[in-house]
Amino acid sequence: MYFDVIISGFGGQGILFMGNLLAHAAMLEGKNVTYMPAYGPEMRGGAANCTVVVADEEIGSPVIYHPHTAIVMNRPSLYKFGPRLLRGGLLVVNSSLVDPAEVIYKGINLLFVPANDLAREAGDDRLGNMAALGALITKTGVVRLQSLTDALSEVIQKKYRDLLPVNIKCLEKGATYVKNLKSQI
Repeated sequence: MYFDVIISGFGGQGILFMGNLLAHAAMLEGKNVTYMPAYGPEMRGGAANCTVVVADEEIGSPVIYHPHTAIVMNRPSLYKFGPRLLRGGLLVVNSSLVDPAEVIYKGINLLFVPANDLAREAGDDRLGNMAALGALITKTGVVRLQSLTDALSEVIQKKYRDLLPVNIKCLEKGATYVKNLKSQI
C-alpha cells in the first residue's frame, strides 16, 4: 500500500494539524509515515500546506511534486495544487469556500465536501479541516476513523482538550457525508 496527499489552505484552517493527525493515525496502525509541513512567514491567513506519505514499505522521500491525492481548502490552493495531481488522482475540494464550477481539471476524480458547512452543523465552523479529513479517509480507506479519533487525543494541545468531542463530531460528519454519497450512487 502506498498513499500520498498534499493538504493545502491558508494559515488558521488547521492544515498542518490535519497532516499531523493523519500521520499519527497511520503510525498507530503500524504504517510507515512521513509528514512535511510548509508555511509562509505570514502564518495565519498566509499559505500553508503539508505532505503526508503513508506506506507499508519504507518511504524514499517525503517530497511529492505530483501527488496521487490533494485536499484543497481554498481557491489559491486549488490553483496551485490542482494541476499537479496525477492523472486518475483524487482531488478533495472544500466546496464551502471553492465554487465547484472553478474546478476545471480533467482526468482526475473529484470529491466536493462542504467542509465548513458540515463543521458548522457539528457545532464549530472553524473545524472544516476535520470534516474534510473525515471525508478523505472514508473515501480512500488510508486509515480507519477510529485511528484518527485515537490519535486526536495525542495530537491536540492540552489547552484545546475541551474541543475533542466537537473535533470527533466533525470527523464523523465528513465520514458520514461520503458514506451518504456512496449510498446515493
